[in-house]
Amino acid sequence: MTDAPTTATTTGRTSPIPAAVDELWDHRGDLTTGDSEVLRVVVEALDLLDSGRSRVAWVDPGSDEVVVDERARRAILLSFRLFPMRETAIGPFRQHDRLPLKSAFPGVRLVPGAIARYGCYLAPGTVLMPSFVNIGAHVGAGTLVDTWATVGSCAQVGENVHVSGGAGLGGVLEPAGAVPVVVEDDAFVGSRSIVVEGARVRRGAKLGAGVLLTGTSRVFDAETGQELPRGEAPAWSVCVNATRPRSFPGGEFGMSCLLVIKQLAPGERHDKLLLDSLFREHGSAV
Repeated sequence: MTDAPTTATTTGRTSPIPAAVDELWDHRGDLTTGDSEVLRVVVEALDLLDSGRSRVAWVDPGSDEVVVDERARRAILLSFRLFPMRETAIGPFRQHDRLPLKSAFPGVRLVPGAIARYGCYLAPGTVLMPSFVNIGAHVGAGTLVDTWATVGSCAQVGENVHVSGGAGLGGVLEPAGAVPVVVEDDAFVGSRSIVVEGARVRRGAKLGAGVLLTGTSRVFDAETGQELPRGEAPAWSVCVNATRPRSFPGGEFGMSCLLVIKQLAPGERHDKLLLDSLFREHGSAV
C-alpha cells in the first residue's frame, strides 16, 4: 500500500503575508467588522494573494512536497468573519456577498459569464470561459478554464493547463493542515472530471472525461498492475476512471480508482492524435 502525498507548512519567516495575521487569528473571537486597522491588515494580505505576490500553496522544487502557507489561509478565513455583507453590481449582474469580485485582469481574457473572486490570482495569458475561480486560487499563464469549470478556494493550477468544461477542482480552507488541490504545468483535466481533497495532478498528466481523483484515491498501472502513490496522477501519464472489486458483508462492489493506461518515457511528450485514440479506446473522451 502506498501513502498519500506528503506536505509541509511554512513558518512565519517564509510567508510574505504580514505576521500580524497570526495575532489576529489568535484573537479572532474578539474581532469586529468596525476596526479599520484590523481590516487594513487583512486587505493587505488578500492584496498579496490577488496580485500573485503570495500564494496559499506551491510545490517545493527541492523536496517535491506541496508547501502550504497557513498564514495566507488564515487571512482568507478572517476576511469571511470581518468583511460586512454588501450588495454590488457590475453591469446587469448583482451580488450580495462579503467579498468583492476581482477587479484587475492584466493580460487575462475574461469571457462574459466568468466569475473570479477577489483574492485569486490569474496570470497573464489565462483564459476564463464562463466559469468560477474562488478566493486563494492561483492560475498560471496560458491556462484555459473552460465553460462551467470550477477552480475552488486555494486550488493551485500551473501553466498551460486545460481545465475542461464542467470539471471541478475542489477548494480547501479548513481544517488547518488540509492540502489544496494542485494541478501542475501542461496537465489536462477532462470534461466533468472531479479533483478534490488535496489530490495532485503532476506535470503533463492527462485525465480523461469523468475522472474522480481524491487525495486517497488508489492509483494503478494498467500494464503492470502495480499500485502507485495514492491521490496522484503521475507525470506525463494518460489516466482514466476505473473500478476495482472490493468485498463487503453485503456483497462485492466496484470501488472507484484511477487507472494509468500510458506513461511516457522521460523527455517524451504526448502526441495529440495518439492521445485522442487512447481515450476513445478506453471509453473516455477529451
